[in-house]
Amino acid sequence: MNIKPLADHILIEPIKKEEKSQAGILLPETTEKERPEEGRVIEVGPGRKNSSGKIIPLDIKKGDLVIFSKYGPTEIKIKGKEYLIAKEDDILAIIGK
Repeated sequence: MNIKPLADHILIEPIKKEEKSQAGILLPETTEKERPEEGRVIEVGPGRKNSSGKIIPLDIKKGDLVIFSKYGPTEIKIKGKEYLIAKEDDILAIIGK
């Protein structure tokens, strides 16, 4: 993939979990589902600039598993696959670090 996010933006591949009913029945993909809140970081930007122009690197690295705010990131499609672009502020936590 040849996408490089700018500034403090992060490209995320959302992780879709299997949905089960309370009785343990797997729900099909056609049912209305909420937007995922977990994903794997594919690419990160260089960081944001401070007031003196120095770049502050991101705490998030390529390959991190992250939890992000549900409606903060922007949805995009690349070659038919869905991705999200989020700002570093939209990332709530890094899982398993």
